[in-house]
Amino acid sequence: MEAARKKYYLVNDFIILTVACFIFAIAWEAFMIPNGMSAGGMMGLCTVIQYATGGLIPAQYSYFAVNALLIIIAVIAMGIGFGFKTIYCIVMSSVAMEIIASVPEIHSVAGQFFYVRETLLIPIIAGLLEAIGLGLVLRYGASTGGTDIIALMINKYWPVSLSKVFLISDIFIVAALLFLPDKTFTDMVYGLVEIITFSAIIDYVVGGDKSSYQLLVFSDRYADIADHIINNMNRGVTVLSAQGWYTKKDKNVLLILINRKQLPSLTKVIKEVDPRAFMSVSSTNNVYGEGFDEIKTGFKRKNKSESDAS
Repeated sequence: MEAARKKYYLVNDFIILTVACFIFAIAWEAFMIPNGMSAGGMMGLCTVIQYATGGLIPAQYSYFAVNALLIIIAVIAMGIGFGFKTIYCIVMSSVAMEIIASVPEIHSVAGQFFYVRETLLIPIIAGLLEAIGLGLVLRYGASTGGTDIIALMINKYWPVSLSKVFLISDIFIVAALLFLPDKTFTDMVYGLVEIITFSAIIDYVVGGDKSSYQLLVFSDRYADIADHIINNMNRGVTVLSAQGWYTKKDKNVLLILINRKQLPSLTKVIKEVDPRAFMSVSSTNNVYGEGFDEIKTGFKRKNKSESDAS
């Protein structure tokens, strides 16, 4: 029974991830690319490559190739272990883009059903769809690679926050359009509109506008839940001694700090282990320490006496 339940959840996860990859692909291959638009992220860079080569290198091919290269570099540089879900999403996104690119009837161009007369609405719709697609991918414990990998590598060795890496890379990618002879400043603005729309929505799709959560879990099966967190999620957990004032009985309460990506999988496990568990979830603005953000204060500068001594 337990094995069948786990198999059901696994199949359900991959069905949702597949749908999410197609939604992500529709944003680009049905709206952005047919209208010659680009935006941020790895797909934005791949569309610039497609436009620069006159379509000789389609975005879905360079997207797959660059992601494969980034994964290899990241493993060598950082020892990152990428799960099967992430590899699946990278491959499925490339396949979905190839399929949608071959069906012009669903492209947002004149004469087709999804044609949008107001050009400004195209990057807004695309940003909404991309946020839904990638948000679901993140929510179900996967990633689409790309600038996520670049940001993690830079953040490991330089005192720069992930959000700054994303912002800077997106601006450079969109600005690259200006180097193409048939693109104008207007095309860059459309890209910025897509980025803003995407950024404003994705956090809510994933499950909130905070990056981390603090959980208090009240359960008689606290040991099973704690073991799962330690052994399967590579997270720490603290057991607090408490007393229920109504019953005057001693209880053990789990205190857990977890990132946004892991929250859905953890809540599902808690429900499976103990359907009667009581859980309090609170958003946290900042969590610093191992497994979360690192406190970065910049590079240490030598003071005058140290400089003179050297």
